[in-house]
Amino acid sequence: MLRRTLVALATPLVALSLAAPARAEVAFREFTSPGGITAWMVEDYTVPIITLAFAFDGGATQDPADKLGRATLMTTLFDEGAGTLDSDAFQERQDLVGLEMGFSASLDSFSGFARMLADEREGATELLTLAVTEPRFDQPAIDRMRAQLVAGLVARSQDPGYAAGLMWSEALFGEHPYGRPAEGTEETLAATTADDLRALHQAIFARENLTIGIVGALDEATAGALIDRVFGGLPQEADLVETPEAEMSFGQQLAVDYPLPQTFINLAWPGIAEDDADFFPAYLLTEILAGGSLLSELNVEVREKRGLSYGVSGGLVNLDHADALTISTATRPDQAAETIEVIRATLARVAEEGPEPAQLERIKRYLIGAYPINQLRSSVSIAGAMVGQQLRDLPIDYVDERASRIEAVTSEDVQAVAQRIFAAEPSLMLLGPGASKNETGSDQ
Repeated sequence: MLRRTLVALATPLVALSLAAPARAEVAFREFTSPGGITAWMVEDYTVPIITLAFAFDGGATQDPADKLGRATLMTTLFDEGAGTLDSDAFQERQDLVGLEMGFSASLDSFSGFARMLADEREGATELLTLAVTEPRFDQPAIDRMRAQLVAGLVARSQDPGYAAGLMWSEALFGEHPYGRPAEGTEETLAATTADDLRALHQAIFARENLTIGIVGALDEATAGALIDRVFGGLPQEADLVETPEAEMSFGQQLAVDYPLPQTFINLAWPGIAEDDADFFPAYLLTEILAGGSLLSELNVEVREKRGLSYGVSGGLVNLDHADALTISTATRPDQAAETIEVIRATLARVAEEGPEPAQLERIKRYLIGAYPINQLRSSVSIAGAMVGQQLRDLPIDYVDERASRIEAVTSEDVQAVAQRIFAAEPSLMLLGPGASKNETGSDQ
């Protein structure tokens, strides 16, 4: 299923293909191909593998309201025929040359991934070029892949959490494209035609909105030739529909009464954009409050001291046109009101007192040390990290800059940003038995 849909660029793979240089040896460098395409690369001959990650600005937000899921459907079709090769012929050739590839659509971008053996580079590059520049979108393939997506939607329709997630997004984002189901509906997928897919491909697959990261056993000249071959035939300019800034709605109280063993609690506050001076203090704040450790403030107060939940999670959400801070947990239905009160009291305490210096130092050490392990552990994750930094307009030496920015954050900085964020009334959603009767601040 890897070549069907790439769920994440950092998907675990076999040990050989995960081999990557140690952190100290990873240094991103920028270059421009002979055809004028800019890319970032890491040259590494540890194993004879070439890994290519790329992305185009423009994802599910480009879907019109009556064709939701168009971008998602397109992700499934790049190995279903390209150029003169129909689906069977393409996949036979793909197996022959040992090309692995996948595509995924987020709200803001359309991403791709390819991996090949260095000594099969010519054949794999030729096939990848066809997929990127000449996808066929044959009707039988469209019907087959659409049926799979619809089957998934039907299965998820039985999940109350899925329905609540749709309601949560719509409540926060309203009519903005972020508030719509990126995967589409049965009706919008049925209405999406081959011409719609060709129009989307033509609109977003362009050199001006392309970012590339390439890792592996090749030098700059070889990488430039490969990139020009794959992407050089694309048009220069994209034709994107402009996505407006989202005007998120906070202070809402939502409740969904549904027979579940637990009540799920979701809260959202206005977030901090990545280019905001308060971003790193906010980043440390979320890790202190609800990071992956059971020593985070909310896990200590909610889980360890009171046994109200198995855990509390949270973090910053940074999209191209919206930012939020979210916290979520689940508890027994009769403990939902108490859990919400403990969360609110803990946030108020941190805003009033700030974190302990020793606690802040421990979080800094973890965030600085874990980043290269998580982001630079394999050729796949390195290529993905290079693309991600470019999409987020981060500098090429971001790994080092990030560490210094984290080191510079003080307890007073964290306290100040906590006061800034939690001064707003959050949106709150409860999902569970009797949720409409819980203390949400509203009887809806």
